[in-house]
Amino acid sequence: MLGKWVGMLILVSVVVPMAHGVTPSECKNEKNNLVNNCRPVIFGRNPSAGCCQNVRDAHIECVCPYLGPKAAAVIKGIGVTRVVKLIEGCGRSVPRNYKCGSITTPP
Repeated sequence: MLGKWVGMLILVSVVVPMAHGVTPSECKNEKNNLVNNCRPVIFGRNPSAGCCQNVRDAHIECVCPYLGPKAAAVIKGIGVTRVVKLIEGCGRSVPRNYKCGSITTPP
């Protein structure tokens, strides 16, 4: 079950903005909002308006630390193409070959 939540974080964080000065408390709230508002996406539903708002507002430094191999497996299960379409449907573009939490993550 934890892998599904981590996968949801990948879904909503692939292309989140980078910001400086976000406190640990703000990051925790952001992560919790993403998980709570975007949970139905894991089960095949489209993202709600609240989920999309969280996708647009999330900071990469808040979400990427929660990503790992289990999350990557969940994304494969959802389907990378579907994930990209969902993120773009929320009003965010997805850079080609973007890797959250890796050395190649753009600033």
